Amino acid sequence: MEAGHKIGSSAHPTSLHPPVRGDASSGTLGRHLARRLVEIGVKDVFSVPGDFNLTLLDHLIAEPELNLVGCCNELNAGYAADGYARAKGVGACVVTFTVGGLSVLNAIAGAYSENLPVICIVGGPNSNDYGTNRILHHTIGLPDFSQELRCFQTITCAQAVVNNLDDAHELLDTAISTALKESKPVYISIGCNLPGIPHPTFARDPVPFFLAPKVSNQLGLEAAVEATANFLNKAVKPVLVGGPKLRVANAKDAFVELADACGYPIAVMPSGKGLVPEHHPHFIGTYWGAVSTSFCGEIVESADAYVFAGPIFNDYSSVGYSLLIKKDKAIIVQPNRVTIGNGPSFGWVFMADFLSALARKLKKNTTAVENYQRIFVPPGMPLKHGNDEPLRVNVLFKHIQDMLSKDSAVIAETGDSWFNCQKLHLPENCGYEFQMQYGSIGWSVGATLGYAQAAKDKRVIACIGDGSFQVTAQDISTMIRCGQKSIIFLINNGGYTIEVEIHDGPYNVIKNWNYTAFVDAIHNGEGKCWTAKVSKY
Repeated sequence: MEAGHKIGSSAHPTSLHPPVRGDASSGTLGRHLARRLVEIGVKDVFSVPGDFNLTLLDHLIAEPELNLVGCCNELNAGYAADGYARAKGVGACVVTFTVGGLSVLNAIAGAYSENLPVICIVGGPNSNDYGTNRILHHTIGLPDFSQELRCFQTITCAQAVVNNLDDAHELLDTAISTALKESKPVYISIGCNLPGIPHPTFARDPVPFFLAPKVSNQLGLEAAVEATANFLNKAVKPVLVGGPKLRVANAKDAFVELADACGYPIAVMPSGKGLVPEHHPHFIGTYWGAVSTSFCGEIVESADAYVFAGPIFNDYSSVGYSLLIKKDKAIIVQPNRVTIGNGPSFGWVFMADFLSALARKLKKNTTAVENYQRIFVPPGMPLKHGNDEPLRVNVLFKHIQDMLSKDSAVIAETGDSWFNCQKLHLPENCGYEFQMQYGSIGWSVGATLGYAQAAKDKRVIACIGDGSFQVTAQDISTMIRCGQKSIIFLINNGGYTIEVEIHDGPYNVIKNWNYTAFVDAIHNGEGKCWTAKVSKY
């Protein structure tokens, strides 16, 4: 393991040139923040201007390596930063005080639930207004400026209110480095009068971050590996299941290393799709209880030992807590802890270290893979159809499947697209993102904007239902303005289909839009955009 980790390697590119001293006029908070964002890998910042953040935006625009992407609303700016962080490893958004901050809250909460480092920057009150008992606009009419901060405290891992230049450098760097270390969002409020004022602490370019790696307790690691190897090497037909925390643990490669070494079948939890290589010869599909990929559920639930790497067992992923797995047969590997059956449990053992070390201790066992191959029946093809028949979902997704390659990425919106996109088989290096933990409808429009802006080498294919689209549709405008090449399949169900399946009622029916005309109106002849309606074969 490296002695340390420079932010910027892989997901966080950073300049390795030595910092240089700037002139007095450039030694400002605004310039420092802009340079720091570039250093950690942020090249695009999603924003909505407001009178409290305008000066700060001027300084961000002045940074040649930073691109400011103006969004239609703060919610989408937050969703875009979420999507950007999924592709780049970190994202950022800038909004204005309270009216902007409270609007972006929902997106930041989603990023927190998905373990994404998003730097949420808010232009705050003039530093001279603190303690004056003045009532400011964009507030709820009280002379207390802490309402926004208190709202963010439960959905961010660190908060910094910068209203004094003397400690601004420390507050900014502590917040940003904490986001990277914890892989969670942070909140930074900056007094609107401070970005352009020179201060000695900002007289040179920021020194690149150096975050010491988290190193496992060696004795705990050895004990966890020995106990796990003894447990698994006695099993007849063990399996390996990947979960969503493989991302935050940076353990995707270690998971594959273990899979190659042990010979077990590998499955993925629905919320971990995209983190486990589906081209692997031992991949058997999505384990989702009663709605698992065909034959996958049978193999997992009949196993006499299962390793779950980075799982989240919530009501969604467990199909209402109905999974037929037994705790005494399970090894649960979390980012910093390993638990074997009903015990023992080993703390400060990090997932990537553990999986790599375990790979060297396990006997090869392909029994469960052979069982899967014996019962597997390839999926059938959609039935033949006449030219005037209505388009069926399974036929649509067959065409989407044929479009996928290493140069594409899938964004699946909350709702029935979750289930339809789970059936897609991802080619090697094909991206896949969705928001299963938080499940906020409308997330995918902003996330598509952000992901496509970060991953310009990929064609993003988004599958969005009509109900979700109506929540955040405006930022199709920003996609066109940025020259993005995404493909959006808008599945017009005439309402909230997923909620119809849960509990039907008249509230699940929404007003039908002329969606192609809507997007054409946004296009307005500027930029490149093409729309089409497909209802029949």
